[in-house]
This record gives sequence, structure tokens and C-alpha cells, in this order.
Amino acid sequence: MELAYLFEQALYRGLAVAGLGLALWALVDALRHPGEAYLREGKRSKGFWGGLNAGAALFCFFGVMGGGAGLFQLVAACVAAVYLADVRPALSGKGGGSYNF
Repeated sequence: MELAYLFEQALYRGLAVAGLGLALWALVDALRHPGEAYLREGKRSKGFWGGLNAGAALFCFFGVMGGGAGLFQLVAACVAAVYLADVRPALSGKGGGSYNF
């Protein structure tokens, strides 16, 4: 039974590290684009995405440190994924947000 508990803890810790990496990637990318690019592409402001991704990185950091962020950590990883899947491609000029299949 103890082996199952150790496996579960290792799994949670691995997912927390992956979420933290995702959130940090989104935060760094959000901060490197100029504020005008967000408005030009019709997205929310740089401050909005920077703050949201900073909060996501903070909650994921708490999960890595064992603070038990739980559901908030999952929401934080989803916020970072939304930025990386929708806003980042639009800012880099590779599409995104238009859904032209």
C-alpha cells in the first residue's frame, strides 16, 4: 500500500513540475511581446496576460513545493495552455484565434 502512495505522490509531483514549466514558458513569452501587439491582434492587454500567467506560475510553484494547490493548479495550467494555444500564435504572426480549418 505504501508503494501505491509513493507512486501517487511522484505522479502528482511530476504533473506539478510540468505545469510549472508550462506556466513559466507562457509567462516569459507574454512578457517579451510589446503591448501594442496584443491590441493589434484583438487580444486582451499585455498586463492582463502577464498577470494571469504570473498567477498561474505562482499556483504551479505552490504545487511543486507541496502546498497542495489542487484544483487551482489545474486551472493555472489551463490558463497557460490557453495563452500558448491561442494568444502566442496570434502575436507571433502564425495565426491563432481565427479557427480557419
